[in-house]
Amino acid sequence: MKEIKLVFTGSMGAGKTTAISALSEIPVINTDVKASDEVQLRKATTTVALDYGEMTLPDGQKLRLYGTPGQERFSYMWKILMQGALGLIILVDNASPEPLADLDIYLTHFREYIEVSGAVIGVTRMDMAAEPALDAYYAFLQEKQLQLPIFPVDVRRREHVVMMVQALVAMLEFS
Repeated sequence: MKEIKLVFTGSMGAGKTTAISALSEIPVINTDVKASDEVQLRKATTTVALDYGEMTLPDGQKLRLYGTPGQERFSYMWKILMQGALGLIILVDNASPEPLADLDIYLTHFREYIEVSGAVIGVTRMDMAAEPALDAYYAFLQEKQLQLPIFPVDVRRREHVVMMVQALVAMLEFS
């Protein structure tokens, strides 16, 4: 049986743990701890090492789902979790104060990986903040000379997360 490793990354509170939970056939393993700094103003817990879940694809392949911590101070885990990964899903919280600046952190950090593999971007919480609109994200990517699919997603909805995974797998098959 072939195994595929996908990594979810993105800003703190963007929904990485929730997205993995929406797909996983096993209870999600996470390293959430009580937030003790300014993070506690936004959420009670935060991931400090990784999230992990599994999903079996229709052809029997095992999809291993890893989530990175969102805070940049835990970025040492990003490189570790990317080892052996076939694809990257970047989640951005549209309701954060500067979502495009948040996206820039992940595009910059993962740029080399994105150029040799593939990535998709999911914009979360658009129901709470309509701006920036998706056009702003596309313009931002164009400035960075990147062409990546961007999806408005509610990571609580399994079909939204599946759509991102399917788009990523299609990119990987055709690259």
